[in-house]
Amino acid sequence: MGYKYPGAEYISDTNAHTGRFGKIVALEDTVIATLVAEDYTGNALTSVVLNASCEMYGVFTSVDLASGSVVAYRI
Repeated sequence: MGYKYPGAEYISDTNAHTGRFGKIVALEDTVIATLVAEDYTGNALTSVVLNASCEMYGVFTSVDLASGSVVAYRI
């Protein structure tokens, strides 16, 4: 049995959504304009393309879409 998330946020607009998210799931082909993560290193997480059903795990504090829709699971 996997980790149980206490809630989620459906995101389908181009506004910045803040909080603490542990998993992001693309509901359709999606482009994330900017993604802020506490535990990622390397290049900036901008213009991230996620195909439908793709999942990202980490500690994300801000999600801003360019297109598409996702569910961001709170931690």
